[in-house]
Amino acid sequence: MNKHKILIYIISVSFLFSCTKLDLLPETNMPDAGYWKTESDLQIAANRLYQQMAGHTIDNRADDNTGQNINAISTGNRGIPATSGDWNDPYQLIFTANNILEKGGAATVSAAVKNRYFAEARFFRAYAYSMLIEKYGDVPLVLRTLAIGDPDLKMGRTARATVAKAIYDDLDFAATWLPTRAALPAAQYGRITKSAAWALKARVGLMEGTTAKFSNLTGWQDHLNIAVAAATSVMGQGHTLFNNYLGEFTHLGDGMSNTENLLMKQYALTILTHNTSRDLENGRIAPTRNLIRQYLYSDGLPAWNSDQTPTTTRSPLFVAEASETSYNTILDNRDPRLTTLLYRSGEQSYQRPWVPQTALGSRTAYAGKKGFDAADWATNNNATVQKNLIRYAEVLLIYAEAKYELTETISDADLNLTINALRTRVAFGPKLTNAFATANGLNMREEIRRERTVELALEGFRYGDLLRWRTAESVMAKPILGGKYVASEWVGTNAAAVVLNADGVLVVEDATKRKWNPARDYLYPVPLNEITLSDNNIKQNTGWQ
Repeated sequence: MNKHKILIYIISVSFLFSCTKLDLLPETNMPDAGYWKTESDLQIAANRLYQQMAGHTIDNRADDNTGQNINAISTGNRGIPATSGDWNDPYQLIFTANNILEKGGAATVSAAVKNRYFAEARFFRAYAYSMLIEKYGDVPLVLRTLAIGDPDLKMGRTARATVAKAIYDDLDFAATWLPTRAALPAAQYGRITKSAAWALKARVGLMEGTTAKFSNLTGWQDHLNIAVAAATSVMGQGHTLFNNYLGEFTHLGDGMSNTENLLMKQYALTILTHNTSRDLENGRIAPTRNLIRQYLYSDGLPAWNSDQTPTTTRSPLFVAEASETSYNTILDNRDPRLTTLLYRSGEQSYQRPWVPQTALGSRTAYAGKKGFDAADWATNNNATVQKNLIRYAEVLLIYAEAKYELTETISDADLNLTINALRTRVAFGPKLTNAFATANGLNMREEIRRERTVELALEGFRYGDLLRWRTAESVMAKPILGGKYVASEWVGTNAAAVVLNADGVLVVEDATKRKWNPARDYLYPVPLNEITLSDNNIKQNTGWQ
């Protein structure tokens, strides 16, 4: 099937598959005559799943990143929406998957071919439900298409545990029928493999296991064991970490030779584009001091915990924030990944050497580097660097955290296999061992979480991590901080226009404007339209009534 025919098909079906669970077109209106016959038909139908999955987005919900405006979720000041893409978009993806599973059965192909594309559909259905349960908890479990008048259009919410079981079932089917990484033809680069199915299962297992553990619910061990087993399966598929950490997020990391990429949103080979490099330049993506504090010093020791409290043992290289003499002081002698997160004052960035400022671009005065690609920047709204939605580094971190949380111990061998492998990739000399942690009074859980925060910085994980660790109320109400103000470096900045704390550090969002209600905010509010259209069978989450 040539690209023009594929494009025509995508355009023709895009509106048909863009309905929510509660707003579906009758199947008699679908242009199915003569379709659903061949492998090509199945493959093109499955292409819609890849188009619908999330890609490059800006996540300012937590304390690691802020944009040009204050985020209502971050500050605890959101209301209940009438409708929301957080609910609708996953259900659109679920509808597409269910449609393929039902209508694809008519194809005159072998069972193996049919099940391969059914596996893709079930993977993406699981992917959609994983996003829904993280945000909403219990959600309606819809495993078939629903026509107008179907009583299930008004169904209530299904227990989160039941939905999680359905996710695992879908991913087990997907892992059975998808090709391995090694067997995927070059012409099909970007399509999912067994590794992606196992990696998503590991992600969901960690999410459900830690959420249950830190919410004092039973059964958390089962989920963590699932996470370990699924991550182990991925680790047996021959994946390696890309040899250039910063390049992993630019065009250098695109392509089949980079086996760190397990699930990618493709742009270069499609009609889709994004604008991430310009978003970085214009401050719509801006790392915070809160995030920078998480990075270790070059001796392998920290200064801050993930809840913004001082660590018991602080690196001798730490400089008290009141004593910082330069904007760059906090960036000195750190984990090399910090040099890939943002630009230093005076470092060539975007169009010019970076000058700390808040008037143009970043509200934190920090200029984001991770994800910036010069070729993408040169063409506004036409960026094509792929989005790595699941990468092998995350799988290693899932394995380490799940192993630790099961027994609250972890062997040095497992640390070397996971966290220390990530440090080796960036030439960070200090290694995390049990002896090192004991000798320096480090908390192993805290250090495993730190490694995750740093390795996956600005990739959209921080908010979800705070939810499942049940630490959001200790983190989200803290102020959002930016750069150290030094007048000689902040050329052109009016000192009267910036708000500083007692240490001379930029205050981006004051603590008085931030709040977190643990009885309410660990789940999103269900959109009002979903409740109304279900005849109130869908109930609102606690605290949002």
